[in-house]
Amino acid sequence: MAAEALEKQEGQTTEVENRPPAPYFHRAMNLTLVLATAAVASLVACGQPAQQPPPQVPGPVLPSNASLYRRLGGYDALAAVTDDFLARLLGDPKMAPYFEQVDEKGKQRLRQMVVDQLCAATGGPCVYVGADMPTAHKGLQISETAWTVSAGYLADTLDKFKVPEREKGEVLAFVISLKSDIVGK
Repeated sequence: MAAEALEKQEGQTTEVENRPPAPYFHRAMNLTLVLATAAVASLVACGQPAQQPPPQVPGPVLPSNASLYRRLGGYDALAAVTDDFLARLLGDPKMAPYFEQVDEKGKQRLRQMVVDQLCAATGGPCVYVGADMPTAHKGLQISETAWTVSAGYLADTLDKFKVPEREKGEVLAFVISLKSDIVGK
């Protein structure tokens, strides 16, 4: 249903007013997390207006065997990437059908769950307590188009934060392992 609306919708927005997150919340939250990760896989440009990247400050030289979490910059870096990505994704009217049942409190929880899963998946100290991907996406009928749109937004975000190629490749391996549990479910 949401996938069909995404394919047909042309610039219309949907206002969500204090609806309870209920069963749709967890699905939308996990969709966002996976689609965020999927963006690295596609690395598709979406034509968003260019934004000024944050100033680069030389960081410490890490050993080559440091965790991906550390090489990405740790918790604060993952949180900043998540914030930028979610602003792009949730601001897109084409993606609105996937988030119609998510209120502001749900969006805050969604943000935290995305950060936690990215943190855990990259070797950080966080614990992801959300549903597994097949369960979280059951019945959402996430299309290739939705996957690609989200991928483009995350690619833009990763470029903005100048994520190195090695780290993009490691995240890509994680993303590819999730796609079949999400698209078309």
